[in-house]
Amino acid sequence: MLRALNALLPEDIALQSLRATRPDFHPRFDAFSRVYEYSIVNAGTRQPLWRRRAWQVYGALDFDTLQCAADLLVGEHDFGAFGQAPQGNNTVRQVTLSRWTREPLRRGQLLRYRVEGNAFLYHMVRRMVGMQVDVAQGRLDLAAFEQVFRSGDLAQAGTLAPAQGLVLLEVLYAD
Repeated sequence: MLRALNALLPEDIALQSLRATRPDFHPRFDAFSRVYEYSIVNAGTRQPLWRRRAWQVYGALDFDTLQCAADLLVGEHDFGAFGQAPQGNNTVRQVTLSRWTREPLRRGQLLRYRVEGNAFLYHMVRRMVGMQVDVAQGRLDLAAFEQVFRSGDLAQAGTLAPAQGLVLLEVLYAD
């Protein structure tokens, strides 16, 4: 069954496992947590092999400042400054993990942002990443980042990171 379903899906989507569930199960509304990862290649020159899998950011990034911005996002907050609700207008979400990691590349470094929350707004992760990069490059200071974030006002939103670095890693269910 798994192979048959994957044969019908586009190349960039693949089911990893299947199991029976209750008849009233809803994959979106029964999820209690989702985990996204966003990848950035930070190098002085273009890295073509990463073109479709990461945002290529040129110029220095202050990793400690990047993580300080990420730390501000943990908790239950109005994330309206980062996106729109897919239904209705409730933009309050609970983020339980907001963390950057880095690893060296032959030329440059690979930064990965992992964020876990109960639900996400449309473009929320990409705006969170884009604005954190603005902070790490000195285009926006940490206090201004926090002020925009706390405002809950999408009109104040900053950089929207490109789509190619974003991956939905996991959707978690109670059972």
